[in-house]
Amino acid sequence: MVMFSLVAAHTWLDLETVARLASGASEVSETVCPDAISGVVTLSTCNRVEVYADAGSKDIDQAADEILYTIADSTGLSYDEVSSAFRLYRNDAAVRHLFEVGSGLKSAVVGEREIAGQVRRALAEAREAGHTTGSLTKLFETASRTAKDIGAQTALGSTGRSIVSVALDLATELRAGTSVVGARRFWEDANILLVGTGAYAGTTLAQLEARGAKNVAVHSSSGRAQQFVADRGDWAMALGGAEVEGAFAEADVLIGVSGGERTVSAQQLQRLREGASHRLTVLDLALTHDFDPAIGDLPAVDLITLESVKMAAPSEQQASITQAQQLVDRAVDDYLHEKRERTASDAIVTLRGHTMAVLEEEMARVRDRHGCTAAAEEVQLAMRRMVRQMLHEPTIRARQAAANGTLDEYEAALETVFGLDVAETMKQRRNNNGVQHPESPALDEVPAQQRTA
Repeated sequence: MVMFSLVAAHTWLDLETVARLASGASEVSETVCPDAISGVVTLSTCNRVEVYADAGSKDIDQAADEILYTIADSTGLSYDEVSSAFRLYRNDAAVRHLFEVGSGLKSAVVGEREIAGQVRRALAEAREAGHTTGSLTKLFETASRTAKDIGAQTALGSTGRSIVSVALDLATELRAGTSVVGARRFWEDANILLVGTGAYAGTTLAQLEARGAKNVAVHSSSGRAQQFVADRGDWAMALGGAEVEGAFAEADVLIGVSGGERTVSAQQLQRLREGASHRLTVLDLALTHDFDPAIGDLPAVDLITLESVKMAAPSEQQASITQAQQLVDRAVDDYLHEKRERTASDAIVTLRGHTMAVLEEEMARVRDRHGCTAAAEEVQLAMRRMVRQMLHEPTIRARQAAANGTLDEYEAALETVFGLDVAETMKQRRNNNGVQHPESPALDEVPAQQRTA
């Protein structure tokens, strides 16, 4: 496997650019030529878009260019604009990056737990669409387990900090100051309209409930509000299209988490709230704006955006970050070691399969000439012992090459000396649903720790 990732994130891009790139990245899995990449998983969040790809045995730069051109075509941006926005991580660097992202170490709110769920959903969607590979699945599953371990073993994120929680904290400070009692009373009394029914909306609704909110209405242009509310205990109210305009007028707090194509303009909001004099706080937490930024200029309207959250994100204790980073380092090392062992197994199995096939071919000639006699059986046993002895040193060298990062040289030698293409051989074996050829070595000839190949 040749694996890489293309990453565009809030740390070097404005969120408007990230949102535009995200819209193009969603087309990658459907439009990139299968000859360029074997599989792809796209991770898109409120402040980053990342494309993880398995290039098989293809050239990384060529495969990455295919993806970048696809995004450029989908977004209307030039190739140069798209290329300069994304950073390319190759092989081990891509692995480490995903582990750190999934653990919240690269989030705008360091240690946030929402990203772990987004990583799981990215893999689930790729699986459902048939776009992932075994290697990408293993990578994302291991990254998710690492994030879970960090959540259980460190204080990072234990305070419940997230994009949503920081945004709601900002709203609380604007409307109720720092008084705990005042904050509780504000959320209990406030009329709240939540726009959106995705996973982010679910997190928002849960946090509103925890803060004591009682008057929450949910609207979705997709018509999923009723089911969304029912799935969460029916404590909030679902609104249809005819009712939502009145809710805009009565709302004390508007929260947008839909990320749809519709954006409420300043003029529309002003019309919807005509005659209303009470103060309005708008939280626009969608990567593609649910509300036009110009509404922040309207009288008696406070606007909180993802940029606001990024600026206000609290700093976690350095000790917790250090502990989490150490866990990530250990998990990455373990994953890469296991990956190298699996790759060494491919080379070992390929060489053994070739050698045993040659042996069986020769034994077939012996049996044709002498029949299935005791002498023939004795010759076969002797030849098998000889082959195992001959393969002992090459097997050790394969494992050493994997550990040293020089397995490509070992595999090149196999191709030069024996004409064996390890990647193609293993692909054929796996395409046969793992059924071994009768002339292949038995599985119990491969060390147990390498049977994950």
